[in-house]
Amino acid sequence: MKGRFITFEGIDGSGKSTQLRILAGSLRSRGIDVITTCEPGGTPLGRHLREAFLETEETVSPLAELLLFAADRAQHVEFLIKPAVAAGRVVISDRYADATTSYQGAGRGFNKSTVEEIVRLATGGLKPDLTLFFDISVETAIRRMQSREVGEAKRNRMDGETADFYSRVRQAYMEIAASEPQRFRVIDGSGSIEQIQAAVSSIVDEVLKQDVQ
Repeated sequence: MKGRFITFEGIDGSGKSTQLRILAGSLRSRGIDVITTCEPGGTPLGRHLREAFLETEETVSPLAELLLFAADRAQHVEFLIKPAVAAGRVVISDRYADATTSYQGAGRGFNKSTVEEIVRLATGGLKPDLTLFFDISVETAIRRMQSREVGEAKRNRMDGETADFYSRVRQAYMEIAASEPQRFRVIDGSGSIEQIQAAVSSIVDEVLKQDVQ
């Protein structure tokens, strides 16, 4: 089977991580060689960067944030994603370059050309075969993030952003979806876990079937 690179995107609280785990388990039960990963934190170096960035109480400058994510991504692409895809594995990543375009570009207000150049350098031009964006309202996202305070999920410094910030991020994702409809698919994240799972499976199976046509 040809290797594939699939990414899951969404504003915080969209449920993408849950759906990623479900999909990976389903594919493995069918004998498909799957590796799951995330950004930041998909490599040993990345895990150190994630801890330093997301779990710090220190104020992080927007530029430091942008460059830290780029460093994590460069390591991730070179030492995990490319080798795994070349070996015929299906790589599913919880976030990738679209997150930088949306969070640091639209969210933090960086110049579009600056973000594009940093993304290009960090990825070496590698794009996913498929990106699934789990779309929910900003109000729903914030309510879910606030529930992490009393739930089991660990909060990080991105959970404290404003509604305006997440509105800009969501809008940026939707603009990517409009500009790259073949790669970028939008899924309604407000449905039940089972409904969303069915939509995910249908779209992913479409892509995987292209290997045997």
